Amino acid sequence: MFKYIKKQWKYLVAKLTGQFNENADPKVQLEQAIGSAQTQHKQLKEQAANVIAGQKQAEIRLNKKMTELEKLNGNARQALIMASDAQKAGNAEKAAQYTSAAETIADKLLSIEADVESLKSMVLESAQASDQAKAAVKQNSRLLQEKISEKSKLLSQLEQAKMQEEMNSAMSSLTETVGDDVPTLNEVTEKIEARYAKAKASAELNEVGVESRVLEIEQATANVQAQGRLSELRAELGLDAIDPAPTQALPATEA
Repeated sequence: MFKYIKKQWKYLVAKLTGQFNENADPKVQLEQAIGSAQTQHKQLKEQAANVIAGQKQAEIRLNKKMTELEKLNGNARQALIMASDAQKAGNAEKAAQYTSAAETIADKLLSIEADVESLKSMVLESAQASDQAKAAVKQNSRLLQEKISEKSKLLSQLEQAKMQEEMNSAMSSLTETVGDDVPTLNEVTEKIEARYAKAKASAELNEVGVESRVLEIEQATANVQAQGRLSELRAELGLDAIDPAPTQALPATEA
């Protein structure tokens, strides 16, 4: 039952996230992404600064211990010299005191030497961590600059996409019906083309009628001329004239 509820919850979160991403403004989301990257870079720099500061502190402590170690070495040598001088002078008590002081210094010297070795290892490790932190900051800085450059490119593409969407919407509206009483551009175009085609057809029919009338007139004129020529030939030959068939009257021209 718990697995089912968990699965349903993940599904609901994914669905709501998908709806949010669909409705969200890409420009705002882009600004959020860049802002998040800048915040992460700032945090990384702070962490790197802490690592480098730890290295510096370890180096300071090591330098102090080295100075203290050098001083103790000098004191131990001096105590041994003074114990030797007292022994030579026959002052056994002084010699014992200086020898005891030298031993105390030697004990402290051993402790300081152990601290120095530990600090040397710490400084070496912190130096490596510091170099890694610096490299991480440098690399992340380069990636951040690339994201900022990409941001400008994406904003330009976003504006172009908006313009294209507006253009597509405008072109789509030319072929969509605005209302029941408003025809589309395609419908008006078809009506105009149909009317133009009909007018051209009527004009062609009128031209055919005129041409047929002209042809009839030309044929009638040719018949009259032929009959006249035949009459002339009969007269020359002395043949009896034959009454030609009555010539068909020319059709009256329309006004």
